[in-house]
Amino acid sequence: MTWQDFIKEESEKQYYKELKQKVEAEYAQHTCYPPHKNIYHAFSATPLDKVKVVILGQDPYHEPHQAHGLAFSVLCPDLPPSLINIYKEMESDLGIPIRQDGNLDYLARQGVLLLNTSLTVREHAANSHSNFGWSIFTDNCIRLLDGLPQPIVFILWGRNAIAKQSLLTNPNHLVLTSAHPSPLSASRGFFGSRPFSKANAFLASKGLEPIKWAKAFNNS
Repeated sequence: MTWQDFIKEESEKQYYKELKQKVEAEYAQHTCYPPHKNIYHAFSATPLDKVKVVILGQDPYHEPHQAHGLAFSVLCPDLPPSLINIYKEMESDLGIPIRQDGNLDYLARQGVLLLNTSLTVREHAANSHSNFGWSIFTDNCIRLLDGLPQPIVFILWGRNAIAKQSLLTNPNHLVLTSAHPSPLSASRGFFGSRPFSKANAFLASKGLEPIKWAKAFNNS
């Protein structure tokens, strides 16, 4: 099974056909994010059999020059507050300085699936596509991941992500939960939760290469 196989299977279901129609109409009539070519970027960047860590987001950033198909990741120089807080916790957790841009492709290439539960959004309108059927698609994605034999760390930040914990029943995986990194909740349990070192400790215990959370400055 590959992501391509999974998407093909889902595309034959009635919910997905309706979802696709809604998404295509939105992109035709409104400015939407991420760019259409990047809707499935998380899957192309992290092959199914290479997934080590899953970080769940809610829906893409809805302002220009931000979303490119990876949860929490941006291509613009101005970092969103949640991503700034993620970097702060990364620095505190790992004890190393984190100075980098907002592009998290370097994590995706190491096996970190940065998955939003809704893959598209209308400009300036958070959660505007949340009722399109994306949750069915991404819930099925999570179920598929849960059934994989390789050990996976699921990092669930905030109420919406933690609600997906009910889909995770495989004892071979590790589930980490905390408050969301947004400014409204980061101080209520996100800061100090140490998800990055915990994920690496788990991967190492399973004989897997830990994630290099800090990006080398000369890498893309």
